[in-house]
Amino acid sequence: MTNNDILKRVSFAFNMSYETVIKVFAFTGYKLKLAVLVNMLKKETDADYHVCSSVVLELFLDGLITFKRGERPGQDPKNQPKRTGDLNNNIILRKIKIAMALKDFDIVEILDLADFKVTKSEVNALFQKTTHHNYQDCGDQLLRNFLVGLTEKLRQVYKRKETYNKK
Repeated sequence: MTNNDILKRVSFAFNMSYETVIKVFAFTGYKLKLAVLVNMLKKETDADYHVCSSVVLELFLDGLITFKRGERPGQDPKNQPKRTGDLNNNIILRKIKIAMALKDFDIVEILDLADFKVTKSEVNALFQKTTHHNYQDCGDQLLRNFLVGLTEKLRQVYKRKETYNKK
């Protein structure tokens, strides 16, 4: 999966407007211009398409953690750790897990929504250290299905909220 695809799918799953995505980036001290964001969310075949780097995706995911869980007391967005852009699917999945405060069984349920069957121990292996004997690489298919299931789960929540607010 490309970084642009992940950015697009995560922002869609959380039902984020452009302004909200920019706000998520702001939690890390990164000022993203609306035009750049719009170009990152375009199709690869569009002339104005802008590639989302690993560092920018990492900033977004770190901002998502703060957006969903709140700022830590004394946290200064300008005093953030340096991002290396060394992202892989395991790290992306871990950052989303942290943002949503998910447990392993929650991830199993989310993957089940996408008709992707895994066990709790298989999910647990994704979050082990790379040197651990049970460590497993998170493939594109698993991450893609996780994002599909997450979208399904979150969109159900948003539909319920909209229905409740209309009454």
